[in-house]
Amino acid sequence: MSIAATNEAVAAPEAGSLQRKISWTGAFWIASGVPALVLFSIGAIGATVGAPAWFVWILSIIFGFIQAFSYAEIAGLFPHKSGGASVYGAIAWVRYGKLLAPFSVWCNWLAWSPVLSIGSGLAAGYVLSILFAPDAAINTWQLTLVDLGWLKAGLALRINATFVLGAVLLLIAFAIQHRGISQTAKVQVILGVVALLPLILIGLVPLFTGDVLAAHLGPFAPLAKDEAGRVIAGEWNMAGLTLMAGGLFIAAWSTYGFETAVCYTREFRDPKKDTFKAILYSGLLCIFVFTIVPISFQGVLGLGQLVTPAVVDASGTVTTPAVYDGILSADIYSGMGVASAMAGMLKGGPLVHNIIVVMLILALMLAIITSMAGSSRTLYQASVDGWLPKYLSHVNENGAPTRAMWTDLGFNLILLMMSDYVFILAISNVCYILFNFLNLNSAWMHRIDRPAWDRPFKAPIWLIGMGTVLAYVNLFLLGMGADIWGAGTLVTGLIVSAAIIPVFLFRHYVTDKGQFPAAMMEDMHLKAEPGAGTRAGMLPYLALVLGAVVIIVARSIAVY
Repeated sequence: MSIAATNEAVAAPEAGSLQRKISWTGAFWIASGVPALVLFSIGAIGATVGAPAWFVWILSIIFGFIQAFSYAEIAGLFPHKSGGASVYGAIAWVRYGKLLAPFSVWCNWLAWSPVLSIGSGLAAGYVLSILFAPDAAINTWQLTLVDLGWLKAGLALRINATFVLGAVLLLIAFAIQHRGISQTAKVQVILGVVALLPLILIGLVPLFTGDVLAAHLGPFAPLAKDEAGRVIAGEWNMAGLTLMAGGLFIAAWSTYGFETAVCYTREFRDPKKDTFKAILYSGLLCIFVFTIVPISFQGVLGLGQLVTPAVVDASGTVTTPAVYDGILSADIYSGMGVASAMAGMLKGGPLVHNIIVVMLILALMLAIITSMAGSSRTLYQASVDGWLPKYLSHVNENGAPTRAMWTDLGFNLILLMMSDYVFILAISNVCYILFNFLNLNSAWMHRIDRPAWDRPFKAPIWLIGMGTVLAYVNLFLLGMGADIWGAGTLVTGLIVSAAIIPVFLFRHYVTDKGQFPAAMMEDMHLKAEPGAGTRAGMLPYLALVLGAVVIIVARSIAVY
């Protein structure tokens, strides 16, 4: 698209489209829900990796911050578009293969959308924990609909109190979103101040009171178990490195998430200035939270002490795993006990404990609204661009993509019924890593194919290079560490990501008769520079082949 045409689109949005009503501060507050994602997997990572878990979070947020500069650059190329980084990166890939563009956007949506179900499920669990005893009837009743044990042991679709209350919380988030981006940003400011406060307190107070014990942060060795099932310090052999890869893999789902700040480029008053500021300051906030909270959480709780020894049969096989307290306890791994454990870190008595839990529930609501705002706009823009069904391109009178939001809601009500949220997160993250790989590579592809385009923010070439290297590091972590979270996680994630193929083929060849919408054709740069749009030649294809090789090699050397 020509620069003049882009400026016209920025200045005069069409009726019935997304509206330019926020500045970078609005996007910052909407993205301020990302730090709450630490609640989703802090327990699972600690219980899986062991003592080095705090370092996993720090290294992962550094990776995410470096990658963000590539996303800031490509977002600035398309100030008239919404939907986030995947949409901007997909335009680089679309002329090298029609399926690559929708695949990237689909993977991004599948990564972000489950925040709704996992977040509402955890929030519902927190509510039930402060209102009822663990053995109360409301916490124990369950109606199993479908047994999914063939996919993962113990997995099922069920209806229980967590599902019912979680669905109510999702509807509340939907009602807030329905009023448009401007009103959503205002609500997020209020929620952001209230919800980020407990995370900051949980991170800082134990450091000042001396409750963070250095002994709990070491020894710097991966978790292992002896023959009796007792937890011991492991070794940095291939099994230990596989655990570390699994931790970095799952942490990426949370730490990379502040890239959602560029989802709202189409709704910025001044996209040239606002896009970079939004992602920069969102990234700095995340560096702070994802560093101090894991250190304090692990430093106070420790891995835990043995409560009940493992039960071993006559042949020496562990039939019932050992039970621990601390980070290794089952409710910390699932996430349901994280809020209570964090509240206990502040030592304020029952009243303060409940107040902190309520504030953490608001933090999860913040994350849910952040996800719904970003993922629904990804669906909307993918529909406008001709990749997903046409009905998703509708917006209401407030400029909210309501049909995309309803689709998000319905999808997540199904996920909310699943009995294992950590497994959902792991499957979702397979898709997220694939999206990140395509998107980070799109930065250098845009540089080659669109050298003359205006770049409001142009990242130093070394940062683009580091982003490209991290694209392959992420794939290595995917191949090596995904199945730590359940046998078949990697394969299931790949199958789910491939589900876009029939969806796109129907939209493109049946609905659109093999032609992209006119606006998308211009974005592909076919009109502005005929014949000059694929300067990268074979390099994108070589990048894909190398990526596949990295995953295969990483999977082959993993030891579980």
